[in-house]
Amino acid sequence: METMETETATRWLTDAEQRAWRTHLDVSRLLMHQLEKDLQPFGLTNNDYEILVNLSESEGHRMRMSDLATATLQSKSRLSHQITRMEATGLVRRVNCESDRRGLFAVLTDEGMETMRKVAPHHVASVRRHFIDLLPPEALAALRSSLTPVADHLRGTRGKV
Repeated sequence: METMETETATRWLTDAEQRAWRTHLDVSRLLMHQLEKDLQPFGLTNNDYEILVNLSESEGHRMRMSDLATATLQSKSRLSHQITRMEATGLVRRVNCESDRRGLFAVLTDEGMETMRKVAPHHVASVRRHFIDLLPPEALAALRSSLTPVADHLRGTRGKV
C-alpha cells in the first residue's frame, strides 16, 4: 500500500520537462568529456584544472585543504589523493598552517602557475568552441538567468541531508 501512495504522490516529468532534463544531462556529460579530452595533451584532468584555477585565483595562490575540498565539491580524502598526484608533478605543494597545526594549505608552485598560463588560453578556446560560440548572446543571458536559481538552491542545500 505504501508503494501506491508514493507512486500517486510522484509528480512525473511531462514530455517537455523530460526532454529538457535529458538534454541538460547530455550537454553536461558531453561537454565535460570534451573539455577533459582537450586538457589531456597537457597531462591534466578537469579536476586538476579546477584546482589550479582555484589556487591561481586565491590570495597568495594558496587555500586551506578543507576550503579547496568545498570549492571543488570533493571529499577531503579524494582531494588529498588528487593533491598527492599533483605534488608529484610539481604543480602544487602542501604547507602546514601556522595557526592550526592540523590544518594544511595547498599552494600553487611556480611550475603550477606556469602551467596555468600555458593551458588557460587553450581551455578558454575549448570552452568557446564547444559551448559559448554555439549560442547567441541572448541565449547565454537566458541560460545564466534560468540556471542561477538552480545553482543558488543547490549551494544552499550543500551539506544538508
